[in-house]
Amino acid sequence: MSRHGQVREASQLQRRLEALNTARELAEGVLPDDNLQSVYDVLERATSRRSLSAGHTVVGFFGATGSGKSSLFNAVSGSGLATATARRPTTSAPLAGIWGEDGSGPLLDWLDVKERHTLPPVPGLADADTGLVLLDLPDFDSTRVENREIAQRMVGMVDVLVWVLDPQKYADAAVHNDFLRPMASHGAVTLVVLNQVDRLNAADASAVMQSLEGILERDGLGTVRVVGASALTGDGVPAVRAAIRNVVVQREATTRRLAADVVKAGAELAEASGDGEARGITAGAKARLASELATAANVPVVVDAVQRSFKRESARRTGWPVTRWLLRFRPDPLRRLNLRREDTRPELSRTSLPPAGAPERARTDAAVRDFADDASAGAPGPWRATIRAVARDGREQLPDALDQAIAGTDLKATQRPLWWALFNTLQWLALVLAVGGLGWLGVLAALGYFQMPVPEVPRTEGWPWPTLMVAGGVGLGIVLAITGRILGGWAARIRASGAAKRLKSAVASVAEQRIVEPVEVEITRLKAFNAALKAARSK
Repeated sequence: MSRHGQVREASQLQRRLEALNTARELAEGVLPDDNLQSVYDVLERATSRRSLSAGHTVVGFFGATGSGKSSLFNAVSGSGLATATARRPTTSAPLAGIWGEDGSGPLLDWLDVKERHTLPPVPGLADADTGLVLLDLPDFDSTRVENREIAQRMVGMVDVLVWVLDPQKYADAAVHNDFLRPMASHGAVTLVVLNQVDRLNAADASAVMQSLEGILERDGLGTVRVVGASALTGDGVPAVRAAIRNVVVQREATTRRLAADVVKAGAELAEASGDGEARGITAGAKARLASELATAANVPVVVDAVQRSFKRESARRTGWPVTRWLLRFRPDPLRRLNLRREDTRPELSRTSLPPAGAPERARTDAAVRDFADDASAGAPGPWRATIRAVARDGREQLPDALDQAIAGTDLKATQRPLWWALFNTLQWLALVLAVGGLGWLGVLAALGYFQMPVPEVPRTEGWPWPTLMVAGGVGLGIVLAITGRILGGWAARIRASGAAKRLKSAVASVAEQRIVEPVEVEITRLKAFNAALKAARSK
């Protein structure tokens, strides 16, 4: 690959690693810790490997006991470094053959490989400028736990994986289920060698190779190159060398290995999460939530109190002065609810509305649950559970928040319409007129009682003025009272309608803050997680 191509691949890998890390961070608290830790380990390994020598490619030889792995390592490396024996375990610690020692030290320290040997050039494989590190590793089925752990650790760290199988155990379920199948995404940096083909005749060797290729295809490794070889006779060894050299000289094994790690980690994260996007929050769902919460918070009770309070106050301000004082004995509905306040700061106040009972709590719970279910529809299980959880958390704070919202809503209880003053003035003028007429009649009656001269009273159409004054004053007062009551009822409905809008708006604000916004945050987080995961897994 050209230098420009390598830079481009490295840049793409960086973006995918960043996307995977973003997905991991977004999934905190949603997906199981084990899955997140696995992703974190991949990111840590990637960071560590990219900080070490980019000029070296680490190729690990993996195999079961008796597969001839160490013998093949010797044959490929042209050395006798690895000990070949039939006794178990064969290899107890990693062994490194190095071509191009400069810069390999920190890399081998990170791999925790203590035994290191610089080897001479091997035709068809490597020389001092190649930058190849060939590792002979302990058997992955060793009876020693330490050996198995080393092999498993190295599977996650080397740049290229060479799986050495033998004709007897090439189809072993443990090999495929525990190692090869989980590494299906690493086909670009995997080579499979069927060793000891010298033990088979030509027909059997061909049949075994076809069988192995079929098993690998079922493992998801159908594109992996399979090479038949014999460490004893040297058959196929040049092909193994050529395959390794081809990967090394392209200088992209490390990037491909890390990219495969990202794909694998992304796939595991996607499996833990599940597929799908949440439906999201609709205007209709928000409106239904606010409406149900308003009912549960006794908003209709407050609206009715506003209407009755206005009608009462209107009658007090516009009714007949002789009888309006009786209304003082009727309690103000808003004052009984502690909602007629002039000087108290609303944020420090509470209403006297009855506390939420079982029906109101059930209504609130159902409204919040239905809203969360509607918004989270289509979301994967863990995310849907998280969305429901934040909605439940907000629900616990609703009763107090709704009471404060109602207490802080301006119900316009102290606002007096101008027509009240006009009617009140006219009522008092009518009363003065009636009282004046009565006084005039009283004077006339007193004069007649004491046998004194009674002056002639002005008349209009034969009706004496004092009588007209009394009748006119009383009649005008009654008409004003009736008109005021009609206007007061109409204005009370308008006042109640305005209060209802403000109260519902206050309840909607509480719902937005306590329920809608937290749910929306989680839905946005899921959307961002899916986008990051898609970016991490895309090539």
